[in-house]
Amino acid sequence: MQRPDELLDFDTEELEDWDEERARAALDGEHGTLYRNHLEIALHLDQWAQAESRRTDTDARYKAGYTQALRDTAAFLRQTYYLP
Repeated sequence: MQRPDELLDFDTEELEDWDEERARAALDGEHGTLYRNHLEIALHLDQWAQAESRRTDTDARYKAGYTQALRDTAAFLRQTYYLP
């Protein structure tokens, strides 16, 4: 299992609603295990978006929309939006 500092080691410049205190509180709170899972999923979504952006067999607009959707979902997971 990754340490909280490793899970929170990502670029926050693109996140509209990033609050590190909220994120750390979520990690330490009642739903910390779920939030850790969300952060790990976000890492996989980032990797998926990178792989999709390198594809050459799809329409450029489709590819851009698809990768943006993956990145947006990762951002929402990181910003604690899907916690109860």
